[in-house]
Amino acid sequence: MSAVIIGASGGIGRALTLALSHNSKFGTIHAFSRREVRDWPAGVVPGHIDILDEATIKAAANQVAKAGHPELVIVASGLLSEGDTQPEKSWRHQGLDSYRRVFDINTFGPALIAKHFLSIMPNDRRAVFAAVSARVGSISDNRLGGWHAYRASKAALNMLIRNFAIEWRRKNDQSICVGLHPGTVDTDLSKPFQANVPGKQLFSAEQSAGYLLGVVDRLTPEDTGKVFDWAGKEVPA
Repeated sequence: MSAVIIGASGGIGRALTLALSHNSKFGTIHAFSRREVRDWPAGVVPGHIDILDEATIKAAANQVAKAGHPELVIVASGLLSEGDTQPEKSWRHQGLDSYRRVFDINTFGPALIAKHFLSIMPNDRRAVFAAVSARVGSISDNRLGGWHAYRASKAALNMLIRNFAIEWRRKNDQSICVGLHPGTVDTDLSKPFQANVPGKQLFSAEQSAGYLLGVVDRLTPEDTGKVFDWAGKEVPA
């Protein structure tokens, strides 16, 4: 069996890759990232991908396909803040450039990964495609407002996950396509926003990766199209 991690140089992506490398179930873990990483343990095959460059996504999928059909693909890339792109506290803070950047990475990139990787996954046995989403992408659970671009990009990602699940199910009734909410993880993505997070609710990347992989192991085809948090609880749409 083989697995694929997209965004393997990030905090959660790296932790997922290392955790899978210690899982005897997977003989090969393909670790793709925009930034080169060389210090992987045995069993991890590194590769280049830029989720905003479809040619590199297609090339990565072709590389994996030559080795077989991956039973697990996880998209672990994401963007909350970067330079002038920051979570908006008010509608007055919205900007088109920020919207484009956040949607490119959180929504459009994962969609293009699904385009090329779902096609190379098995159609005759259990297979899981997952993308790291966020609880704030839930429309019905939104009580605070704000963070307009990030919330909207994750809500859109969740809709795409549902779309892909419906389409993939027609080809493989054992397929599972889900979003995963990792909790608040001590990574560069969340660091500027950790001040008000209770210590017990701030996970290390290793903790979060372990929780998420446990959730993945317990998923069934009836769960496809949904979003689950690190504890395995469904996040409402």
